[in-house]
Amino acid sequence: MNFEEYQSAACKTAHYPRRLSNLEYPTLGLAGEAGEVANVVKKIQRDHGGVMNEEIRTKLKDELGDVLWYISACADELDLTLTEIAEYNVEKLNKRHGS
Repeated sequence: MNFEEYQSAACKTAHYPRRLSNLEYPTLGLAGEAGEVANVVKKIQRDHGGVMNEEIRTKLKDELGDVLWYISACADELDLTLTEIAEYNVEKLNKRHGS
């Protein structure tokens, strides 16, 4: 699956209040899900001595998927594609690092 396919499929599952612009809802969701990722990583340190196991990896995969969904929803609200965002980001990083 590529970014366009993902974004199209994810958009079909967006069940939140739609207005002319509703960037707030997916942005708040993104912040919440990013916090959940951080919380799982914190628990790796606290509860598992810094050791990753397959259960934790699967939990992170799940939470990172939720982060991706909210990024996609934010992109939709801004009329951007995930590909545009990814390409822009790589270009910015290359400029920053002199590549």
